[in-house]
Amino acid sequence: MIVCVIDDLLFSIKIREAAKHLGVELYFERSADRVVDTVRDKQPSLVIFDLNSARMAPIDAIRAIKADPSLASVKTLGYVSHVDSATIAAARQAGVDDVLARSAFAARLGEILTTA
Repeated sequence: MIVCVIDDLLFSIKIREAAKHLGVELYFERSADRVVDTVRDKQPSLVIFDLNSARMAPIDAIRAIKADPSLASVKTLGYVSHVDSATIAAARQAGVDDVLARSAFAARLGEILTTA
């Protein structure tokens, strides 16, 4: 199970189609207020964040997940515009496990989904 914290419809479709093709189970959380509860309920092998999503407050969610002892070991991955160095730094400071440029995430999507 992979939880996706993404509100970008086009990227959501791309991820959903790749996961369907690979037989990977996904859950899309669309409420910023529910991210931590969803991670606790679903116990995913990976949580994917669109770090550029203002609506989903990904940095706050990562910080909350990593601060919770029962969730701290959940692997997190964020993708972001490669020129957004401030968001990359903030995500790393919040405790994200991996940060990829949006283009690298798209190119490695199959690998990411199957190795989670």
